[in-house]
This record gives sequence, C-alpha cells and structure tokens, in this order.
Amino acid sequence: MFGWEALDLARIQFAFTVSFHILFPAITIGLASYLAVLEGLWLKTREQVYLDLYHFWLKIFAVNFGMGVVSGIVMAYQFGTNWSNFSTFAGSVTGPLLAYEVLTAFFLEAGFLGVMLFGLNRVGPGLHFFATLMVAIGTLISTFWILASNSWMHTPQGHAIVDGKVIPVDWLAVIFNPSFPYRLLHMAVAAYLATAFFVGASAAWHLLHGHDNPALRKMLSMAMWMALLVAPLQAVIGDFHGLNTLKHQPAKIAAIEGHWENRAGEPTPLILVGWPDMQREETRFAVEIPVLGSLILKHSLSEPIPALKEFAPQDRPNSTVVFWTFRIMVGLGLLMIATGLWSLWLRRSGGLYQSRRFLRMALLMGPSGLLAILAGWFTTEIGRQPWVVHGLLRTRDAVSAHGVTEMSISLALFVVVYLAVFGVGFGYVLHLVHKGPQTDEGREPAHGGAGRPRTPARPLSAPEEGLDEGAPSARS
Repeated sequence: MFGWEALDLARIQFAFTVSFHILFPAITIGLASYLAVLEGLWLKTREQVYLDLYHFWLKIFAVNFGMGVVSGIVMAYQFGTNWSNFSTFAGSVTGPLLAYEVLTAFFLEAGFLGVMLFGLNRVGPGLHFFATLMVAIGTLISTFWILASNSWMHTPQGHAIVDGKVIPVDWLAVIFNPSFPYRLLHMAVAAYLATAFFVGASAAWHLLHGHDNPALRKMLSMAMWMALLVAPLQAVIGDFHGLNTLKHQPAKIAAIEGHWENRAGEPTPLILVGWPDMQREETRFAVEIPVLGSLILKHSLSEPIPALKEFAPQDRPNSTVVFWTFRIMVGLGLLMIATGLWSLWLRRSGGLYQSRRFLRMALLMGPSGLLAILAGWFTTEIGRQPWVVHGLLRTRDAVSAHGVTEMSISLALFVVVYLAVFGVGFGYVLHLVHKGPQTDEGREPAHGGAGRPRTPARPLSAPEEGLDEGAPSARS
C-alpha cells in the first residue's frame, strides 16, 4: 500500500484511532467540570439559567462520553494486536497503570453517571450535585493514569530490565516520572480550553442567527472568561513543559526548532518558518530571529540549544512534521489569548454580545482547542520517535509480526467504520448544539413519582427527549 511497510501502516492506524479518541476525552473532561460548575451555581443562586444550561450540555456530555468509551476500547486492543512486542516488553508497567485507571476513574464515572443523567428528580439536588462532582473528578483521575503511562514512555524511570523485559521496582518513580507533572497539567488545561471554545462557538452561532436569550449570553460570557484566564496560563505551562523536554528529550526539541547545527560561541536563533529537510540536513527557506531560540529555551542570551546533527541520523525525530505541528499548536494558542483579550475589551465597552466580528471570530475558534490538542499530540508522539519507550525500545522492535496485506485491510476497515460511526456521532452532537438551550418559560415542573411526569427510562431516547427535563425549577 503506497510502498509502506507493515510498521508504517501500524503507526498510521494507531495515529488514526488515537486522533479520534483523544477528542472525546478532551471534551468529556471539560464538560464534566463545566456541568459541576453550572449545577453548583444553580444550587447557590437558584437562577434558572444555570439549570437550563446544565440540561443542555448534559445531553451533549452523554453522547460524547459514550463515543469516548467505545473509541478507547479499540485502542486498548491495538496494544495486543499491532504492538504485541511492546506489550511483552513494557506490559508490566503500562498494564497495571491502565488497570488502575479502570478501577478508580472508570468505576467512579460509571457508578455515578446514571445518577447524574437521570437522578435529579429522584435523589434530590444535593446528592445529584455530588454525583456530578464524582463524574468530573473521575475524568481527571482518568487523565492522571493515562498521562502517567504515556509520560513513562517518554521519560522512563523506576524500573529494571530483566530478561529483556521491564520490571517495575519503584511505582512512585514510575508514576511520577520527570515529564508527568508538566504533561498532566498541559493536557488538563488543554481540555478545559477546548471545551471553553466549543461552548463559546455554540453561543456565538446562535447569537449570530438572532437567537438571543440569557442562557446563550451566559454561555458566551463563561467561555470567554475561561479563555481570558486559562489561555495565558497554558502558555506558561507550555514553557515549563518545553524546558523539561529539552532536559530529557533534547533531540525532540532540536527537531521542533528545525535546528541542525551550532556555531561556536553563537546563541541559537528562533526559526519562525521554514522547511526542515531530513535528507539535506538543513532547514530550507528559514526565517530567523537571532538569539530568541536560546532566550526561550535556555533563558540565556548566549547558550545554544542541542542541534540535530549532534544525534545519529537513526535517532532523529522527523523534523519536517513536528516543526509544523508545534507551530500550529502555538499559533492556535496565541489566537486563543487574543480572543480572550478581545472579549475583555468588548465586555468593558458593552459590546460582547453584539459585535458580529467578534462573534464570527468566536465561531471560527470553536474547533481551535481540539485542533491544538491534535497538533500537540502529534508533536509529542512523533517527536519521541524512533523510540516507543524512549531510550529502551525502538518503535521498529515494538510492532507485531503482521504483513502489509493484513495491516492494509484493517486500516481501511478502521477508516470506513470510524468515519461512519463517529461521523454520525459528531453529526448528532452538532444537531443538539443547533437546537440550543431551552429556557424554562412555560415548562411545568415535574418531580416524578406515581402518576406524575418523570424522566424517560430509556437511555437511548434520553438525549432527544431530555435528560431530567422535568427538573425542579428555581421557583419550586
């Protein structure tokens, strides 16, 4: 298939499935916390707008959660089918970490999810809020374990190699490996930003189409406050993450910067744009800013960063790819910061909900958080190559002994099935967004019970008919 080896097809297949999967947990993490905030604000203020928004986003959360579970199961199977040598080598570390995620996070989410979706009229607002909090905490615990496992693959420690296999000797060192804190914060904040811009774009679309109500204004306001406060914080976290990567994976940083060689006594420039050529060992058409590379990565005006030619050709990541995926991520991050600042200026002048230019910008920025996550994930994972466990196991040695034919057929099937199944899922989410939040005006409160209106007992029909649509209003 296009001259690719089985290894290339296995990598493409995993990249394809993880690219779909990572979108769902990112929105799930952000929406779970957003729902907890909305319900908490409703309990505190009894303002109906928060409850209306809770009902609206709960439907979208339910659909997204289901798609995330399904896509995650497929990925877990690929460790055994396509990467069996990796599982044999490192399974004693990654296996327990993923099991901890199931035993803590997934069980916590599953245990309270039903109460969260259908229980407001049955258990009361206080206990229901507790269930929402538990689901939100569960998503963060899940992030903790997944990032611990993945970070160990980038900066492995706390293990011994016995008979060609990794044996954990210090679980605290395995979990809290050098890159883990930075990657955990970076991913969690990225999920919140992706959700904020998704929520903001939803509100902007309705406002642009003349659908103006307090719920839509509240959606846009909360989303832009999150962008204003958290986007600059993400830039700071990213800077610390970059310094950590420079220390433990210098070849990745050299590839990201498209930096090939140092000149004696000269600092490293920052290459804004260019085309890293892996064959010619140079970055063509480079546009540079002198000294800035050393200033950003070394916080120095004179100290150079490592260059790609300091590493053997077989140990270099693909600079052509990660050079651009990193710049896409950073560029989107700068646009997020600019959008947050613009919203503050409009808020002060009273035009946040009326400026059509800003609303169009907010709408266009809707997928920016998810695109930035994908670009960042490609940067960190392709930048780890040619290692699957950095310094211990090469990617070529981790793949299963499949042929090109088998991998081509399975990859084609994944593309067809994923585009069909998750395409329908994405379409349904957009359908729910198009409907918009429903206000409580004219709705008769329903508390359930014998002979009284109650929440539908059919889970698959709930997103369409409404999850706890008959919840008590602020007036009841």
